[in-house]
This record gives sequence, C-alpha cells and structure tokens, in this order.
Amino acid sequence: MMNNLLILGAGGHGRVVRETAEAMKFFPRIDFLDDNSEIAIGKLNKFHKFTNEYNYAFVAIGNNLLREKWMNQIQNLFKLPVLIHPISYISPTANICDGTIICAGAIINTNSTIGKGSIISIGAKIDHDCIIGNYTHINAGAIVKSNTIVDDFIKVDAGVIFSG
Repeated sequence: MMNNLLILGAGGHGRVVRETAEAMKFFPRIDFLDDNSEIAIGKLNKFHKFTNEYNYAFVAIGNNLLREKWMNQIQNLFKLPVLIHPISYISPTANICDGTIICAGAIINTNSTIGKGSIISIGAKIDHDCIIGNYTHINAGAIVKSNTIVDDFIKVDAGVIFSG
C-alpha cells in the first residue's frame, strides 16, 4: 500500500495539515473526511471504510479533547504520523510523539518532548528541556521557556510567553 494520508477535519487547521503533509513530499495521496465540507471524500464516522486505501491518518481538529477522542478511535486502524514542516527546526535530541504537527517556522529545541496529538503552530518556540503534554496546542508565535512543563490538553495562546 502506498503512503496515503487521510485527514480527519477539513477546516482551517485541516488545510494547514494538508499543506504541511504536501511539503514533506512523503504522501502521494491526501484526502479529507469531514461532516461539513464539500472537499471531503466522506464523513468522519466512516473512517473505517478507508483502511484499504490509506495507511496513515491524521486528526486535524483544533479542539484538544475532540482530537484525543478521534485519535483513540483510529489508532488501531491507521498509522498516526508526525508531520513536520520542512522549514521548522527540530533538535536531533527532541522527541515528537505520534499524531503531532510541527508547523512552518516552529522551533523545538534540545531535549524537549512533544506529547501525542499536539499542535505546534507557526513560529512557536519550545526551548530546551521542555515537556509538552499530550493533546496540547502551542499557538502561533507562543514561546515555552526552558525547563517548562505544559500539562495535557493545555492551549497556550498565540504570542504568549509560557513558563508554567
């Protein structure tokens, strides 16, 4: 099977996910599932019908709790990729968990961990030795200072300097 990607959610975040995945040049086919979009090939709850055509799926839903719900439903049927935009910087000692997106211009510094299902938006900066919990969202331009822990399900708003 080819490395096809099915994106759950075709809203603004879903379109960012698609462009990031395209920039990676790894997925030959990328399509959406969404309950309210004309560009989707099906509804969210029909994901199980696509297991023969797609071996990767990514949940592109901005709400942290809903993202966890959908990831839990699809994780045994699809591979959950880490999507990293090619113009971001990821330290070789950083650990990025499944189902996470690192958007354009983001920086993940030395020895930091990003939990599963997280969103690191454009221009966000995670300094060294940070632990970013599961299903978090570090929004555009936010900075997480060194040695900081961000708990699961937290959203750090755009432009905020977060130190715990």
